[in-house]
Parts: sequence; C-alpha cells; structure tokens
Amino acid sequence: MNQRTESATTFSIELFPPKDEAGELRLWQAVDQLALLKPDFVSVTYGAGGSTRERTINIAEHLTGHTGIPTVAHLTCVGSTEEELQEILNQYRSANISSILALRGDPVGGPSAPWVSTPGGFDHAEQLVDLAVRRGDFAVGVGAFPDGHPASKGDFAQDIATLIRKEQHGATFATTQFFFDAAAYKRLVSELDKAGSRLRIIAGVLPVTNVKQLARMAELGGTPIPSHITERFAAVADDEAAVVEIGIEIASELCVELINEGVSGIHFYTMNKAAATEAIVKNAGLR
Repeated sequence: MNQRTESATTFSIELFPPKDEAGELRLWQAVDQLALLKPDFVSVTYGAGGSTRERTINIAEHLTGHTGIPTVAHLTCVGSTEEELQEILNQYRSANISSILALRGDPVGGPSAPWVSTPGGFDHAEQLVDLAVRRGDFAVGVGAFPDGHPASKGDFAQDIATLIRKEQHGATFATTQFFFDAAAYKRLVSELDKAGSRLRIIAGVLPVTNVKQLARMAELGGTPIPSHITERFAAVADDEAAVVEIGIEIASELCVELINEGVSGIHFYTMNKAAATEAIVKNAGLR
C-alpha cells in the first residue's frame, strides 16, 4: 500500500461500524457485493469521538478473515491513552492487519468543537504515526484535504506543511476527504510534489445517495459543493432514485477525469451501500 507498483489506478472502499443489528446486516450485504469487484483494500472508520472503537476493531478483524481483502484500520487519538492505542495496534496485528490510517479524529461535537485532550493520550496525528511506525510492521497512512482542513481556515500552505511533517514521521500514503473538483486534488498533489513529498495520495470520492446527508457531511468536513452540483440535486431532492442516479453520474465523471490525470488510487466512501459504488467503479473502468 505504501507505494504503487502497478500502472492501473487502485480502487478501495470505506465502511463504518453500524449502530444496530439491521445496520450490521446491511454492512455485510454491501461487503459481499463489493468484494466481488476485488477492491485493493477496505478501510474501517471510527464513529464520531471514537464512539465505535470496539466495533471498528471487531469488523476490521472479521473483514480480513471473511474476504481476504487487505484491511486498513482507522486509529484516532480521541478518548484513548497511549497504552490503549498500543493494545489496539496489537489487536490489529494479531488479525493480520498491516496498514492503518492515523487520524487525530474529531471531538464528540464535530470538527469545529474544541479539542479535549485525553490524559495519557495524544493530541496530534503524527504522534499516532510515530507509535505505529515504531512497531515496524505497519504501513501508515494519514488524511489529506484537497479543499483545505477546516482547522487551517484557508491556509493551504499550513495543510501542506502538516502533511510533510506526517511524512517525516513515517507516513507513506494519504487518503483524501471527498471532493468534487478535480482541480483541488491536482493542486494538492502539485504542492506536495513541489515540497519534495513522496506521499502516495489516494483520492476520496463520495457516491451521493442522499441530499441531506451530503449537506451534513460537507458542512462537517468543510467541503465546498459547486453550485452546478447543488442545482442538479435540488431539482430532484424528493426523488430518491433520481438523486442516486445523479450521484453516480457526478462521481463517474470525476473518477474518469482523475484517472486521465494519472491518479494513484480512488477510495469510495460507500456509506455501507454497494449499488452506487459498484456502478461508478464499472462506469470508470476500474473493474
């Protein structure tokens, strides 16, 4: 995962731990459907404020054994001591998980809420990178923001410096927040190249299936939605099938543009749904 060896763009998916049994059933149905496409890896998130840590660990372990697809497990600073983080890494390694995504994580109140330190824990993602790298048996990735991190308040140079610092601590790849403008991704990669970075930057793509969910996610992550996209969704907001269809079209167009620009990999934020991601993957020629 840390360096691409093949010429084709990789394809991967992200899942989140469900809150109940019905959600878990939908999760594994999506896994079974998407596994047929043979993604290069699957990642599993934490919930807000680290609220689903145990389920994340259990699902990541089961995914690896159930599908044989490499799993990238998320690890965040939120609510964990260094000792607890070390134990989580031990559990991941025992489950044959060899890649993690090291993120500071959002406070319980969301990205804009004040950060609350955990006694005996970490406050910065590079500390997680250090911890995992010291183990010597993890490939470590981090997050990246083509449209800028909400906390940097428009200071893109600060975002680049932060990524470079994480790379210096041992990160070898980054997965971006979802975005809608390929130019934002190209700017991110270009600025990192100018700074001498060798980080592999995997583009995050969201298959939109729900307009209200999109608005909430964009607000939390500070992702601007171009007016031509909001207008397309506004015209069909009450038609669920039409929203899904437009979401597939928009994401397919973005993926084709990224592939033509030589993107290293595309990572789909599936929201534990398979159909839209499957259609986009096929439309873009990823499988």
